[in-house]
Amino acid sequence: MGNESGTWIMYGVDWDDPECIHTVDEAIEYINRVGFLPLFKNEIPGFSLEERTVPEHWWCDDSEKDPWMWRAVIARRRDIVYGKFFDRKAGFISKKWLPVFVNDRRNGYDFDALYEDGKAPYKHKKIMDNFMEDKADAEIYSNELKILSGFGKSTKHSETAGLKGFDGAITNLMMQMYLCNCDFRKRKNKKGVEYGWDVAIYSSIEHLHGYDYVTSCYKEDPAVSRHKIVEHIHEIYPVATEKQIKKVLL
Repeated sequence: MGNESGTWIMYGVDWDDPECIHTVDEAIEYINRVGFLPLFKNEIPGFSLEERTVPEHWWCDDSEKDPWMWRAVIARRRDIVYGKFFDRKAGFISKKWLPVFVNDRRNGYDFDALYEDGKAPYKHKKIMDNFMEDKADAEIYSNELKILSGFGKSTKHSETAGLKGFDGAITNLMMQMYLCNCDFRKRKNKKGVEYGWDVAIYSSIEHLHGYDYVTSCYKEDPAVSRHKIVEHIHEIYPVATEKQIKKVLL
């Protein structure tokens, strides 16, 4: 997706193009085949869901055709992880490649150890406290997580309020492979009636696939995991330069 003279432009292919992805099931098959994929066009040519779909179908509100709606379906199915993983922008990582990315991005650190070593700010801890230990199975609406973590105005739910930069903190935690989007749902009023736009639901990555699997590459040097990612992208997108790979993936 690009902005030309103030107009947003979607890049993609025609419906009858051999590279066109037509359905969410085809998207899932393709992501699992390539291993990981950004949602939108980026520095690496062709390396996005956007560039393999029909531009006119984006935001058409037809769940059969709309790739924007597919992202929610894919996140909800849980076999592919969705979040802001690529240069702070959204994309997908298959279950097969998840432990490799986790080891590379976390540098072998669980979040509690990262914080204890002074490598994570307090506001990140306030967010992650909602997903640690006995709360590891938590799935929390973004607006609720903001309040629970002490961002914004003081409320009865939070003794610590006034923290700034919630969206940036969430993005950082996704880039470090601690959090992801597991769903998008409408909020409910006191009577249980849904209303408004769909809201992002956050969870820990361990919640989706279990601690043992998610951390299964901790035994290898993070540099080895990074090398695997670089070599794989060279294999599936040989046009990618080192500069482009570093920008998008590392």
